[in-house]
Amino acid sequence: MEPGLHEGDRLLVRWGREPRPGDVVLARFVDGTLAVKRATERRTTRTGAPGWWLLSDNAAEGVDSRHRGVVPAEDVLAVARLVRRGCRLHHIPAPPVSERAPL
Repeated sequence: MEPGLHEGDRLLVRWGREPRPGDVVLARFVDGTLAVKRATERRTTRTGAPGWWLLSDNAAEGVDSRHRGVVPAEDVLAVARLVRRGCRLHHIPAPPVSERAPL
């Protein structure tokens, strides 16, 4: 399968939004790595907490839940709402929780 994102793509994300199966999400893996993956299904972590099974669109490249396991729901940080082709990617950190607008 071809990758869904390419070098130079820009994502517009909604922080703190609950993903749905099929959504492209921004997630934090256990080691702190930020990754853009596709949320495929809800699962539970080893501790029984809610989580998500995240996969790469291009299975031959990158790391996903097949390598790292279920990602806890609180580590699925944002849902992509728009992908713009051919733009430079900028990371703008989320504001602190106390400063975020209600969802």
